[in-house]
Amino acid sequence: MKLVIEPLSKQAFSDFGDVIETTDSEHFLINNGSTQRFHDLAKIDMGEEGRMLVNIFRATPRSYPLTIEMVERHPLGSQAFMPLGSNPYLVLVAPKGEAVSPEDLRLFSAAADQGVHYHAGTWHHPVLALGGVSDFLVIDRGGDEHNCDEIFFDTDDIRIEL
Repeated sequence: MKLVIEPLSKQAFSDFGDVIETTDSEHFLINNGSTQRFHDLAKIDMGEEGRMLVNIFRATPRSYPLTIEMVERHPLGSQAFMPLGSNPYLVLVAPKGEAVSPEDLRLFSAAADQGVHYHAGTWHHPVLALGGVSDFLVIDRGGDEHNCDEIFFDTDDIRIEL
């Protein structure tokens, strides 16, 4: 099964989370008019016992075609990724739920100026960098509770081809 790459847009991604970008986003001037504030771009969810973590993930591009073996979810809180460089990347997601099948997967192409915010429980693949080693600012949930579930697929027939 070859996954079709879709362009990342707020509307297409809304079932999985938020697209973090300045295009068509609410904004206003602050700091005596010298700065535009793009306001409330994602609804961060840390759950009741969680705390916010601010991390940088450094992702190495993978070789394509790429066989998709697994996806993960964070049921107790949301997770946001904002690229810090100029490389595009891919976003592979599936809807919330206890199980996920290959037919549930959606693949998006994100530009370097677009971040993603996964709603709590949204299935997703780990970072899929393109074009070179890429850093991402990641806002994540911290806490003592288990907050990462993984599902491994029984097939090696799920592929991303560029």
